[in-house]
Amino acid sequence: MNRKVSLNMEKMKIYSQEDVLNLTLGTKGTPERDDYETKVDDYLVGLAIRRAREAQNLTQEQLGERIGVQRSRICSIERGTNLRLSTIRRIFSALGLEVKLDIANIQSIPLC
Repeated sequence: MNRKVSLNMEKMKIYSQEDVLNLTLGTKGTPERDDYETKVDDYLVGLAIRRAREAQNLTQEQLGERIGVQRSRICSIERGTNLRLSTIRRIFSALGLEVKLDIANIQSIPLC
């Protein structure tokens, strides 16, 4: 590496993922950041469902038949869109998976 490149690299600031999120979406608790984190969580739930389905060698259509929805609905769920807790429970039950809600780690949220 030549000296000029090395000097430029020394001047560069390194940002953590949290820094980038704060700069681009705002800090935790802002509407934009909360929306982003909700979408990430939904995507991860959908991905977990997809992996569990694939581990059992089921097609989206077969899983849909087990819970009474069309394949397109399973596709949507696996993409992390339109997730409902009742549907997630039915899917996990159809796949023979146990779902636990860790009440002890839920922070209190004002209802009004």
